[in-house]
Amino acid sequence: MASPEPVGEGLKPSEKKALAELRLKLEEAISANQLLSPPPPEKSKNRVTDSGPGPDQDPQDGAALWGVPLLPSRGHDGTDAILLKFLRAREFRPSEALEMLQKALRWRRDFGIDTAAAAEVEIGLPEVRAATYMNGVDRDGHPVCYNSYSVFRRKDLYRTAFGSEETREKFLRWRVQFMETGIRQLSFKPGGVASMIQVIDLKDSMSSSMKEIRSMVKKLALIFQDNYPEFVAKYIFINVSFRYYACHALFSELFTQRTKNKFVFARPNKVTETLLRFIAPERIPIQYGGLHREDDEEFSPENGKVSERVLKANGSTTVEIPVVEPGVTVVWDLAVVGWDVYYKEVFIPDDECSYEVLIQKEQKLEENVRNSFYINEPGKVVLTIDNRTYKRKRILYRSKSKPTIPLYNMLSHPVVKSRKSKSY
Repeated sequence: MASPEPVGEGLKPSEKKALAELRLKLEEAISANQLLSPPPPEKSKNRVTDSGPGPDQDPQDGAALWGVPLLPSRGHDGTDAILLKFLRAREFRPSEALEMLQKALRWRRDFGIDTAAAAEVEIGLPEVRAATYMNGVDRDGHPVCYNSYSVFRRKDLYRTAFGSEETREKFLRWRVQFMETGIRQLSFKPGGVASMIQVIDLKDSMSSSMKEIRSMVKKLALIFQDNYPEFVAKYIFINVSFRYYACHALFSELFTQRTKNKFVFARPNKVTETLLRFIAPERIPIQYGGLHREDDEEFSPENGKVSERVLKANGSTTVEIPVVEPGVTVVWDLAVVGWDVYYKEVFIPDDECSYEVLIQKEQKLEENVRNSFYINEPGKVVLTIDNRTYKRKRILYRSKSKPTIPLYNMLSHPVVKSRKSKSY
């Protein structure tokens, strides 16, 4: 269940006073038509314009953000939620918050965020667009955006996205527009979830030949910090190399302390463990050690809740899936955080006169398991996990049973078609 993000409730008296002061300053600036500086005399070569108002322009008050009117006297439910984002980013200093808001509005105008053409930014190959995608929510209901740069190991994809200043600018504009798309999933109503999680996968992206990616990550983080305050609850950097720590130290002074407090770093061997702190295992993609599969026909995050178990060092445990009624197929998922364990699957019938069935002989587990077995008599499927290391492991698993008609039964009982009598 999503944790409510307070709008007015829970604020300290000094914070309520700051919000009231910002509302007053904003009302005066909009009434005096001083919220935005006059447009520059010459159009920027990168600026996209059109003849009419953009989707975030309100014809009555002249200013809106993400569909929310900024004029406080309009009494919109989301206005205070937007203002509090800027206040929190400036430690509840109203004058600085108003200045930040004005700069963000000018940046949106000059960047062309609010124009129809901006929404049509394309960057070519589908594989490039697949490097950034939304996938589920975290434990508190924040939408999760994944950014995976390992696809750019392919030289053709790298050239498409970062081969020239023009392609880099296009990728940047597309990625910012994708941020706008993610914001549409948020709610600015009281109690709504109004921020998201950004997961940045740096695997295979820190070589000297891929310096443009590092520059792009920095640019995007700065853009989000300056123009999307409090829209990112956490930046989770995964598959982080020692080289990245050195690079991060060089430009970390560009970020505010509030932004840096949102950074979480995970080395390659800590990726799943780190993500589990924020995201339920049934929502973590399988490539990151979770149990979520795209277009999964067996489980969904809603009907495929995952159970967890701790496996002690130098210990062994079993997961038992009992089956009372025969004629079903049992399907199960299993993953081990930290891997480096041995794994076996057997079916043990309740009838002592029946034979055990070895489903999977013992092997070293190096990836997530998805398996199934048809049960023709009561019994149980037993999954055995053997930890021969000196480190504790964390086991994630789930299962389901579904009625099944064996194929040989269907073949041995062909359908007899009735013949209609003919009239002559």
